[in-house]
Amino acid sequence: MSVSRHEPPRRRDTAALIVAAGLVVIGAVLLWDSSRLADLGGYSGVGPASVPRVVGVALIGLAIWTAVEAMRGDFPLRAPQNIPPVLWIVAGLAAQLILLNVAGFSIATGLLFAFTARAFGKRNLAMTIPIGIAVSFVVWTIFSQLLMLHLPAGPLEHLVFPRG
Repeated sequence: MSVSRHEPPRRRDTAALIVAAGLVVIGAVLLWDSSRLADLGGYSGVGPASVPRVVGVALIGLAIWTAVEAMRGDFPLRAPQNIPPVLWIVAGLAAQLILLNVAGFSIATGLLFAFTARAFGKRNLAMTIPIGIAVSFVVWTIFSQLLMLHLPAGPLEHLVFPRG
């Protein structure tokens, strides 16, 4: 004798449908952009437009698959979103973008480090900001002084490495 459980039908997944729409948009942009490239495939038929076309078609295929699964309600249930950590990371990214050319790489990226650490549960900004600035200064030094790559310099970088 078999026992059947009655499970309520799953509802469509709106978040997955939004992801599917985003995938379609990105895939369509890739296909449109690759159509503007000269197809210089030569004898092999593979040119600069080939890979973007493949990726665009693949993204649209994934979008269709995602939409079908979303309409069926086959995605597993997700945990509820915890918004404050996301806002801390977004605030850190915004601070870095705003301060990068004003305060320099070390300070701006140090703030991003501290805000991200705060998002992951480290509440003491008085400790994480100096640590982030120090680590970012080491990264700036490696890229700027050793590899001779340009990263925005601010007052801290000019204090240690004055302009010649």
